[in-house]
Amino acid sequence: MSKELAKTYDPKDIEDRLYQKWEENKYFHAEVDRSKKPFTIMMPPPNITGQLHMGHALDNTMQDILIRYKRMQGYNALWQPGTDHAAIATEVKVIQSLKEQGIDKVELGREGFLEKAWEWREEYGGRIVKQLRKMGSSADWDRERFTMDEGCSKAVQEVFIKLYEKGYIYKGSRIVNWCPVCKTSISDAEVEHEEKDGFFWHINYPVKGEEGRFVEIATTRPETLLGDTAVAVNPDDERYKDIVGKTLILPLVGREIPVVADSYVDKEFGTGCVKITPAHDPNDFEVGKRHNLPEINVLNDDATINKNGGKYEGMDRYEARKLIVKELEEQGLLVKVVPHSHHVGTHDRCKTTVEPMIKQQWFVKMDELIKPAVEAVKNGDIKLLPERMDKTYFNWTDNIRDWCISRQLWWGHRIPAYYCDECGEFVVARENPGKCPKCGCTHMTQDPDTLDTWFSSALWPFATLGWPDKTEDLDYFYPNDVLVTGYDIIFFWVIRMIFSGYEQMGEAPFKTVLFHGLVRDSEGRKMSKSLGNGIDPLEVIDKYGADALRLTLITGNAPGNDMRFYWERVEASRNFANKVWNASRFIMMNIGDEKLTAPSLDALAPEDKWILSRVNTLAKDVTENMDKFELGIAVQKVYDFIWDEFCDWYIEIAKTRTFKKEEDPESAKVAMWTLKTVLIQGLKLLHPYMPFITEEIFCTLQDEEETIMLSKWPEYTEEWNFPAEEEAVEHVKDLVKGIRNTRTAMEVPPSRKAKVFIVTEDKILQDTFESMKSAYAVLASASEIMVQADKDGIGEDAVSVVIPGAVVYLPLEDLVDFEKEKERLLKEKDKLAKELARSKGMLSNEKFLSKAPEAKVKEEKDKLAKYEQMMAQVEERLAQMK
Repeated sequence: MSKELAKTYDPKDIEDRLYQKWEENKYFHAEVDRSKKPFTIMMPPPNITGQLHMGHALDNTMQDILIRYKRMQGYNALWQPGTDHAAIATEVKVIQSLKEQGIDKVELGREGFLEKAWEWREEYGGRIVKQLRKMGSSADWDRERFTMDEGCSKAVQEVFIKLYEKGYIYKGSRIVNWCPVCKTSISDAEVEHEEKDGFFWHINYPVKGEEGRFVEIATTRPETLLGDTAVAVNPDDERYKDIVGKTLILPLVGREIPVVADSYVDKEFGTGCVKITPAHDPNDFEVGKRHNLPEINVLNDDATINKNGGKYEGMDRYEARKLIVKELEEQGLLVKVVPHSHHVGTHDRCKTTVEPMIKQQWFVKMDELIKPAVEAVKNGDIKLLPERMDKTYFNWTDNIRDWCISRQLWWGHRIPAYYCDECGEFVVARENPGKCPKCGCTHMTQDPDTLDTWFSSALWPFATLGWPDKTEDLDYFYPNDVLVTGYDIIFFWVIRMIFSGYEQMGEAPFKTVLFHGLVRDSEGRKMSKSLGNGIDPLEVIDKYGADALRLTLITGNAPGNDMRFYWERVEASRNFANKVWNASRFIMMNIGDEKLTAPSLDALAPEDKWILSRVNTLAKDVTENMDKFELGIAVQKVYDFIWDEFCDWYIEIAKTRTFKKEEDPESAKVAMWTLKTVLIQGLKLLHPYMPFITEEIFCTLQDEEETIMLSKWPEYTEEWNFPAEEEAVEHVKDLVKGIRNTRTAMEVPPSRKAKVFIVTEDKILQDTFESMKSAYAVLASASEIMVQADKDGIGEDAVSVVIPGAVVYLPLEDLVDFEKEKERLLKEKDKLAKELARSKGMLSNEKFLSKAPEAKVKEEKDKLAKYEQMMAQVEERLAQMK
């Protein structure tokens, strides 16, 4: 063999070179081929603002494992990559970048800002894609898409118009999450709920016309009382039945508000009376609708108090809060202030506390659209893994709310609605109609809002394949087979893709959703910038290689479960890579330029049949695990087989034959063929997990195929099923382990050989041990092996080792140097004699017995008993030696 592996495994020497080879040869590229079955995965598009983090590393490793596996199975495997424009995340980054240059977004204007945003995208948008390549991701980069490229933008516009024409999209006033710093509505996905220390302010609302009578409410946001339009009580609450329908005087404002009965109120919580502020709380908004209450917004977009706040107008919300509390106290209406820990929503981008605010926005009506998405999971058309995700899924679909899709941003897909400058009439259209259909005015202005980033990513499974055009790609590669994603975006992305797939394509966008958990730090904490505990995957790759990182992320990983990251585990993965590399080098050095052909089954030794049978069963088991998406279980089996059975057992057994090449060349050739064959099978099974090292070894080991990526996935074959030899070798392993454990316990040096007597009445076992002597003699450090039915010829002092079905005897004189052992025992006897004399002396001393604590006396008695037992054992060993 002219090619050889480098002496030591260094990922830096191979990874970039191999990835370049794969890309140049278009191994990742998929074209429509009707002779093959397609297998499609859509890459969840990372944000163009993104930097590779451990979540991406896990997500993309899982996808790459599945796509490489299916590619080797002969599927026409497409892994469709792309990136997301990420609306607000990108806009915030661009604004920050402009600020550093002394440029103001508003002064720049919309067109100028968008030019800068596109420049930013050109500069940074491809960064994460380069980093995904470092992971070994075998995505079809020739097909890379962007959520704002021409095709995806066309799809977004088409969907908006179709949904609007069907009555599913409408413009209306509802409660939204409002960020006062970014001055836009944001999705639930962009709100982080944090536990914060706050207060419950208990306030008395006077009952109109009943001097001295009050209704006590408790609130965490006193400033919102400016927008109260009612107080609600539970209709079954006996305490308040008499005041339902009465009127209260709103403190500080003087406005009269009604008391309404609504089952939303929990009788047991707080005072049982709840202030209702329909413009600033989603639950209050619903109560307000039920009771026809006015909606009074008291906040400006920057969270300062607006003109509805009377004398507080212009004040920051928190300034107003302080003054309101102070004035309530002065008027004797503040009952008490109770410390209270509660969840506060903050914008994940700028960390500002989000305000629920009533705003006129564009919404998608969800009640009808969600129905096929619910049915799909119920009837099994879409399978969620792990299955426990069903409960989370239905919990959300059962409580679905209309989806606010408009954002007050410039970066994103512009809403295709045009307003008449004269009469305000609007038209939803593909382009500016130029003339108002109502008044005939020719001045029409496009809606300034853009769409929620999830609106475009909801179309990802089909928009990337050419929809709305009827393309061949769409016909062939849709629906996708698997979606791999984190459980944390089930509502925001997964469900939206599902209902969009049914609405636009008439079928599910994918068959299976494989959820993975979060990668946490070694203490189980979520990795975050604020904690400073994030680990950069690129740093891990630089130190240990991509294969070691990939193996670490998947080993022990079960669908949906969080995992902890330990550097020690990466080192263990790197050690495994070294083991595979060194074993491969040993095999190649032994094979040299030898031309090996497959031997007949009769020519195979029992150990050859055993390892072929084991790798055969492994192929079947791993395939079953992969098909069930049990990726962690599958790789653990491959790992255990390669490390334990192949390296630690078969290679060690085969060495005895390869080293005797001159004496028995045929047996050596069979052993070398088996070594090479099983190594290739093992590499193929390992390839989806560790693509780089397996490719380098595979291409060095053989000349028939140019890449392991396109080689055939191992399949179970009855021809390699050897149950008898599997059982036989298991007995031999028990024998060798038993002898090794005994020798270790007796501290026998490995160089000291011993006779081995194997006693069994089982004829099959006798034949097994007899026929495989050459395979295990060296491993058992045996000078000679005797297999017999009884104990004839075995000395009384022989050490016995019990194994299943047999007893092994090792003559003591073969294991022990008697003179040295006698010398050691005499020294031990002398030492024990001194201890016994000391202990007996103390226990015969009346003074010690009467004054020492009882525990001390007992301790000394225990010592004496132990020394006496040890002395008896030493004297017995010395007597045996005589």
